[in-house]
Amino acid sequence: MSEDQKQQLLKQTLWNIANDLRGNMDADDFRDYILGFIFYKYLSRKMELYANEILEPDGLTYHEVSGHKQEDLLLNNIKDFSLEKLGYFLHPDELFSELARRGNAGGKNKFILDDLSKVLTNIEQSTMGSESEEDFGNLFEDLDLTSSKLGKTENAKNELIVKVLSHLDGINFELENSDSDLLGDAYEYLIGQFASGAGKKAGEFYTPQQVSKILAKLVTVDKTKLKNVYDPTCGSGSLLLRVAKEVNEVGEFFGQESNPTTYNLCRMNMIMHEVHYKRFDIYNEDTLVNPSPKHLDMRFEAIVANPPFSAVWKPDNIINDERFSAYGKMAPKSKADFAFVQHMVHHLADNGTMACVLPHGVLFRGGAEGHIRQYLIEDRNYLDAVIGLPANVFYGTSIPTCILVMKKQRTHKDNILFIDASQHFEKVKTQNVLLEEHIEQIINTYKNRETKDKYSYVAILDEVRENDYNLNIPRYVDTFEEEEPVDLQAVSQELQALEHNIKDTDAIIADFCKQLGIDTPF
Repeated sequence: MSEDQKQQLLKQTLWNIANDLRGNMDADDFRDYILGFIFYKYLSRKMELYANEILEPDGLTYHEVSGHKQEDLLLNNIKDFSLEKLGYFLHPDELFSELARRGNAGGKNKFILDDLSKVLTNIEQSTMGSESEEDFGNLFEDLDLTSSKLGKTENAKNELIVKVLSHLDGINFELENSDSDLLGDAYEYLIGQFASGAGKKAGEFYTPQQVSKILAKLVTVDKTKLKNVYDPTCGSGSLLLRVAKEVNEVGEFFGQESNPTTYNLCRMNMIMHEVHYKRFDIYNEDTLVNPSPKHLDMRFEAIVANPPFSAVWKPDNIINDERFSAYGKMAPKSKADFAFVQHMVHHLADNGTMACVLPHGVLFRGGAEGHIRQYLIEDRNYLDAVIGLPANVFYGTSIPTCILVMKKQRTHKDNILFIDASQHFEKVKTQNVLLEEHIEQIINTYKNRETKDKYSYVAILDEVRENDYNLNIPRYVDTFEEEEPVDLQAVSQELQALEHNIKDTDAIIADFCKQLGIDTPF
């Protein structure tokens, strides 16, 4: 079986388990449980494989350590190595396979909720005082094993959890193959599947892969490796991880996320994609009002983001913040779009590229936003491209969106590229989808920086000035389709023919009425 076939099978198997076992529970509620338990199994298997590697010279496996005459010494040594290498530690009795076996002992469901709760807590506590403490702290806080959503009674809850563990225990994640990212991609697939069914909530944690791919390709043009990548509204981390697929190497990953549940999901997603805990730093706070202290003085080679559209924010206490002060204006309290742009521009390295998804309003709204837009173009000349996307490509909103691409050291300093990709998509059920060909057309047009009829236009800065820094794409890309001229003579002849047919029909009806001895209807 090919790698692609294996991946498709794993994705479908995991999704089927999620669908079959959640019963009447909302998919959005069940998400945290199924993803959390997959993550627990992943940590367990990684722990077991690494411990077996350490114990190989002793001719032991990790399961054989329990009850061994040197158990304490062996476990202490394994724990020290594990905390450094993996960032956490699991006792042999705490492994996923052991809990699944215990739950199904003798073919009957045994009560394991208390044991499972302790194990999840122990994983987090094993990192206390270590370098990975912040990366693993409270990771499982959303797995509420006491929730009534799992069942009305303790036994009902236990039965469901045992079923989930048993089903997952039967799947081989193939973690022995270090070159494979089967599980990481399957995990990402599950996140996307849950997002597609979560409606408006999905926008809080997930950017559709098609859009992620465009942003990732834009910030990696002509690059094979990146020092770092940053997403100030990182959600589940899909954008950060997508960037890593476009280059050979990413040194470090940085992000911030205000929602605690999504923050946990992001850290799990990073670890599941084999990003070592020393190589990522995700912070849980409001990016605009409480940016990460660790990120304040950092500059990033690639920045990608899908901020919440037109979010309400409170800039009152940060008006003198160096991220915003140079502009002379703050983004409106009712629309934080440009506040996110200002934040990202502040953190962009001189050799970096930033690509950000925003609502179309940022292109033309006046007031403070118009002032900020002018400053970025006229005073700083950072805006490299404006790309219009189709409507209805995001979960939970049908509005059309755009991508702003910015650089501090632009190659083409005298122009701005405009791309109108709004009509280039495939309709899939109720969603508009950008296919690979649509994505490649956007990226190739950006790379080649060319004017294409009804698709793209390279506008010199003077044109943008003449438009008073209004970036509305139809001002630059003419997509007007001229209607075919109407042949009035042909229309006249058609009307005459219709009139003749009407007269013939009336004559037939009149004859029928005469035969029936009734009045004609005309």
